[in-house]
Amino acid sequence: MVNHTIGVLALQGDVREHVVALESLGCKVIEVRKPDELELVEALVIPGGESTTIFKLAEVFGMTEPLRKSIASGLPVLGTCAGLILLAREILDPASGQQSFGGLDISVRRNAFGNQNDSFETELSVSGIEGSIKAAFIRAPIVDSVGESVEVISTLPSGQIVGVKQGKVIGISFHPEIYGDARVHQLLIDTI
Repeated sequence: MVNHTIGVLALQGDVREHVVALESLGCKVIEVRKPDELELVEALVIPGGESTTIFKLAEVFGMTEPLRKSIASGLPVLGTCAGLILLAREILDPASGQQSFGGLDISVRRNAFGNQNDSFETELSVSGIEGSIKAAFIRAPIVDSVGESVEVISTLPSGQIVGVKQGKVIGISFHPEIYGDARVHQLLIDTI
C-alpha cells in the first residue's frame, strides 16, 4: 500500500472526522493551517463547516492565494459541504465579501435546503463507488449549474446535483465522513 500524505485544511469545520477517514486508508495526514504545510501534501480535503469563516480565516493565515495557486496547478482536492462552496467558480448567494478558491466550473447556492432544522440523511449513489453511501446534508449547498468539463457524480432523486468532479477536484454537498465512510476519500487518493 502506498502511504500518501494528505492535508486537511484545519481552519474550521469537521477536521477530525476527515483525519480519521484518511488515516483509516493508511494515509499520513497533515492538518494544514499555513502555506508551508500546504507544500507538504499530495492532496487536500477542504472540510464542511462555515464557508464564510473558513474563507476569512484563510485570508488571516495567508492561505487564500497559496490555495488558489495549488488548486490551479493541479493539486487533487476534495471539498465537502462548505468545501464545495469554496471550490466553486461562482457562489450565487455569497455572504458579504465572500469569495472562493476556485477549482470547479460550477455555481452553487449556500444553505439550499434551509437551516439546521432542515438537515437530513439519505442513501446516495456516487460514480466510482460501489453500493450506496449514507450522506448527511447539514445546511448543505446545491450545485446550480455545471460547466462543460464538469462531471456530475451524484444527484438526489429529485435530480438536484450534489456531487461533481472536474479533473482532480471533487466537490460534494454532503458529509460521508461523519459515518466513518472513507470511500469518497479513496476517490480523492485515486486521483494522485
